[in-house]
Amino acid sequence: MSLPSARPAVCVYCGARPGVGEQWLQYAHLMGEAIAARGWRLVYGGGNVGLMGAVADAALANGAEVIGVIPERLLTLEVAHRGLSELVVVQTMHQRKQRMAELSQGFVALPGGIGTFEELFEVWTWRHLGYHQYPIGLLNVQGFFDGLLSFLAHTEATGFTDASQHAMLTVEQDPGALLDRMASPMASSTGRFQLI
Repeated sequence: MSLPSARPAVCVYCGARPGVGEQWLQYAHLMGEAIAARGWRLVYGGGNVGLMGAVADAALANGAEVIGVIPERLLTLEVAHRGLSELVVVQTMHQRKQRMAELSQGFVALPGGIGTFEELFEVWTWRHLGYHQYPIGLLNVQGFFDGLLSFLAHTEATGFTDASQHAMLTVEQDPGALLDRMASPMASSTGRFQLI
């Protein structure tokens, strides 16, 4: 189990695939570098493939502490990263998400697939329900999330979400700008994330 640290930790959700084109991996590297440059810790899903591996490798290469959390069943399937500061192995996906949240004071979604979407919406729902007050960021590189943002505007227009919920999501196109906007809430967060 990780020891408490005075340094903030940001949880990054992102694809286990690299995507089509080099730009997605490049932005994952930039995010890892930006986390390290701020002296923060990275918490993520523990894989060494796709954007997951890229963000972890970049953070490690620039001196950041990196904690991966992975279910035992996915150790082989996702090719667990063996060079991390710490690799936490849990039994279920539910335990994985809860442990990642417990270790973090902020959450960022990079481009990814259905797992990334599910993690983003779950941690966003937890904030809406008051289980945490940590910042949530969306890295909208090259318009990746434009369709999602348009759909979210539609959900507000049709009365199923509201502006206060949307205000909980910080959206930027640049990793450094996104982290800078999240920095103050992360630094001032003293509570411990707990699911009831």
